Amino acid sequence: MNTKTIRVAKGNSSEYSSKVTAHGLIRRAGLAAMLAGILFIIIQLIHPPENLTSVTTPKWAIVHYLTIAMALCGLTGITGIYARQVKESGWTGLAGYILFSLFWIATAAFTFVEAFILPVLADLTPGFVEGFQGIFSGRTVSGVNLGILPAVAPVAGMIYILSGLLLGIATFRAGILPRRAAILLSFGSVVTLASSLIPHPYDRVLAVPMGIALLWLGFALWSERR
Repeated sequence: MNTKTIRVAKGNSSEYSSKVTAHGLIRRAGLAAMLAGILFIIIQLIHPPENLTSVTTPKWAIVHYLTIAMALCGLTGITGIYARQVKESGWTGLAGYILFSLFWIATAAFTFVEAFILPVLADLTPGFVEGFQGIFSGRTVSGVNLGILPAVAPVAGMIYILSGLLLGIATFRAGILPRRAAILLSFGSVVTLASSLIPHPYDRVLAVPMGIALLWLGFALWSERR
């Protein structure tokens, strides 16, 4: 075998390995999306009451550790979902992916505060802890100045709704992943608009469709053998 043949063989081998690696990464992202969907549902079922006494309990710590893991898996999962259909999803898919990424990053950041900082402040500044908890539960605490933080919840909610809606529409139009899962992804984001009609914490049930959609899309990625 001459030198030219060896170089061609090495080039083909390198190109084949690159393609296999890319597919393997997308499949692993599918596993991350599946785990994010499962955790998204479980966390709603086991989340402790959002009050001062819960902050220092082991259950509070476990739930928020799981939430951080969910956010990281969700970010990885939607990256795989978008990467699998990057050409077909167009600008709608890109917008949905960017917004969804911002949502998962914001979730991880706020959950970090809830998991590691609020327990330390529970005895020092209980008013701040209760006010911070009220940002997402809708409960206001008088005499507590949280700056611009109370405005974060509506913004995060709109990002969540738009991101799931756009990514779901793009996934449906791309036709690569299951279209029913894409419809459920859009529905799971939009249905949170009904949270104003359901008292907290019972509105947590509205997160179930999104969890199922992530699980479904993640399974579709992971089960692909091409």
